[in-house]
Amino acid sequence: MSFLRRFAKDKRVPDATSSGREIQGEVLREGNLKFAVEQGGNDSLPSYQEVTGAPVERFSPLGYAVGPVTIMFLNISKMIGTGVYSTPASVLSGTGSVGLAMIYWVLGFLIAASSLSVYLEYASYFPNRSGSEVVYLEQAYPRPKYFFPTAFAAQSVILSFSSSNAIVLARYLFRINGHVPSDWELKGVAIAGYTVAVLLLLFHTRFSFWLSNGIGIIKLLTLIFVAITGLVVLGGHTKVKNPTVNFQNSFDGTSTSAYGLTNALVKIIFSYAGYENAFNVVNEVKNPVKTIRNNSFISLFIVTVLYIFANIAYFAAVPKADLKKSTQIAASLFFQNVFGNGGAIRGLNFLIALSAFGNLLAVLIGQSRLIRECGRQGVLPYPRFWASTRPFGTPAGPYFVKWALTTLMIVAPPAGDAFNFIVDLQNYPSAFFNVTMAVGIFLVRWRRKKLGLARTEFRAWDVIVAFNILANTYLLVMPWYPPATGRFGGDVSFWYGTYVVTGIGILVFCALYYAAWVYVLPKFGGYKICQEVIDLDNGATTHRLVKVKNEDLARWDETHDAVGRSLDLVHVTEVSGDDDSHGAKSGEKV
Repeated sequence: MSFLRRFAKDKRVPDATSSGREIQGEVLREGNLKFAVEQGGNDSLPSYQEVTGAPVERFSPLGYAVGPVTIMFLNISKMIGTGVYSTPASVLSGTGSVGLAMIYWVLGFLIAASSLSVYLEYASYFPNRSGSEVVYLEQAYPRPKYFFPTAFAAQSVILSFSSSNAIVLARYLFRINGHVPSDWELKGVAIAGYTVAVLLLLFHTRFSFWLSNGIGIIKLLTLIFVAITGLVVLGGHTKVKNPTVNFQNSFDGTSTSAYGLTNALVKIIFSYAGYENAFNVVNEVKNPVKTIRNNSFISLFIVTVLYIFANIAYFAAVPKADLKKSTQIAASLFFQNVFGNGGAIRGLNFLIALSAFGNLLAVLIGQSRLIRECGRQGVLPYPRFWASTRPFGTPAGPYFVKWALTTLMIVAPPAGDAFNFIVDLQNYPSAFFNVTMAVGIFLVRWRRKKLGLARTEFRAWDVIVAFNILANTYLLVMPWYPPATGRFGGDVSFWYGTYVVTGIGILVFCALYYAAWVYVLPKFGGYKICQEVIDLDNGATTHRLVKVKNEDLARWDETHDAVGRSLDLVHVTEVSGDDDSHGAKSGEKV
């Protein structure tokens, strides 16, 4: 993947060695921004991050158990969920032709690779911070102070539920024995399945990676089996008649519907989601930039090849018309036509259920780190709850929040419109942050140039970043375009754009809350929001935002550095659950 990157050795910062201890704590200034030189314990180069960002953990409290194999399967297990088994029929319906559908799967790879390049460049700037987008948005947009952390944290935590994936798991578990569940049977099994996933990850970090890797291997072998079977079908060695018919005149029937084409592209991008999962564990990886770069591109390439061969298999075994009109997933039709009904279909349902379960594990591992990093920024209440890895050395707080929200969203909304609306609601704010993150890479480059810093280990080509911005902007704009069947023709019975407006409303609410919290209330209350570093007893560190009276600001600046660490000779380390034990002298907690 050398065409996606340029490399340059750092010739202007000779002290930026792998140890970096001699420059630890140095602060660089550019305008009203301050950049702290921070060193992690994962053998990465020091980072230059704006001081309002969460403090770098010099020793990861989650350990350094993430190696090349885990990186690949964290990404693969999130990418290969149930999408590749169900999405091809929707993509064919949206594009209208087999030829364009196959091109879309290649286009999905290009979009994913461009996004991966953006993530990698950010990781090269901040190689000692886990949490991916949390860190990258925080550092790309440090002003207004705490705004992007506040908005992204609210969106990430409130919309962090995985209810749709849990229900998919439950549905396929019932399909194994042919039972048609009631709504509450489906919800009960979904909650049980998700609870099992959380418990398997809660007690041991290294075991969670082993489990994810093991299931990932099975998922990979399943897709390889589908791909090889497809080639056997194409060779005419099965009962499928005329297996090449769908590839003749393959562009016949190509759609011109903007809504259908966009919907197909969204489905494709959904199927590739997961290429970025390893960036949530950057601070748990030794030599992270090189290790993640190599193995992330390998995993994306492997998945792309298998996706393409899986689609060839479906089109070889299932007539185009049957795929378009069928209510079954494409993989079910494929197995029926090749192996017949019976045990093969039950086996397929089991493998898809296992794939869905592996996806839950991979998402839990990644999002727990992302949510933990939101908490470490200090913008969420009770920062120690989010940052602590006690008692099992795992991010128990984020795991609990994910479980609680997912359980709520499984139980509360009725099936149908409400459920579809909530699932759609997760998409639009994410699209907004994807655009701003891609644009932000140019801002980070510009600031580093003004600071006189050399290029890092990875730099994406400008054309790749521009392509990524255009692709994400397209996904931000096109949901406004009405479906061919009219304004009520979406996947809900009310106006198709309701989820878009609601998503924008969430972002506006975050902006209003931020303005009141950071500017309006402090002005009338006679105080200023300041940040304070809290060190927990297992190597975890976090920011806590405190209210400091205006008359005490000078004293605060004398006793704290730019990052918020105490300059007292005796540095207090928090080991208890008492918030006031550390903050009583310096300020009132927010």
